[in-house]
Amino acid sequence: MTRLPKVTRESLSENNQKHFDYVAGSRGDVSGPFLVLLNSPDVAERIAHVGTYIRFETTLSPELREIAILTVARTWNCQYEWTAHQPIAESAGVRKEAIESIRDNLAPAGLLEEEAMVFNYVSNLLKNGRIPDGIFDKAKDMLGVQTVTDLTATTGYYSMLACALNAAQVMPEPGKTALLPNAEY
Repeated sequence: MTRLPKVTRESLSENNQKHFDYVAGSRGDVSGPFLVLLNSPDVAERIAHVGTYIRFETTLSPELREIAILTVARTWNCQYEWTAHQPIAESAGVRKEAIESIRDNLAPAGLLEEEAMVFNYVSNLLKNGRIPDGIFDKAKDMLGVQTVTDLTATTGYYSMLACALNAAQVMPEPGKTALLPNAEY
């Protein structure tokens, strides 16, 4: 059960059904955060538009994108986001040791250099609201200007989704095992 209604296409006015259709078309269905974000249809469509780039077109490699997303999910203790992305991370080739290190709050221990760089960048941005020069410069040197910008945008985008999911107390779909310890409402 969530704090906000899960929106269906039929529950929207005819004028707002176009936003539902856009979200569904951009990702194949409407699930997770978008089920509650569609309570504000214009917002949901605009967020989905940004998400299309972040999820499917970013210059970040799939592995590093998923390291960033898992770091966001762990930082926000967002069960839905973690449970949705752990299998995606595994499919993208993220090492089991890296996933466990982030999940168990051990990172950057157990992470390879590039994984640790992404973890440190995202963690500092979320926990301190700042990134120390050394961490920023290392990220820029390793990734380049556009990709470090994409890393920042990915952090912000998935933080926004985690906030929406946590505020509405959205849990994984029935039948899915919650994969993030200590992240219940």
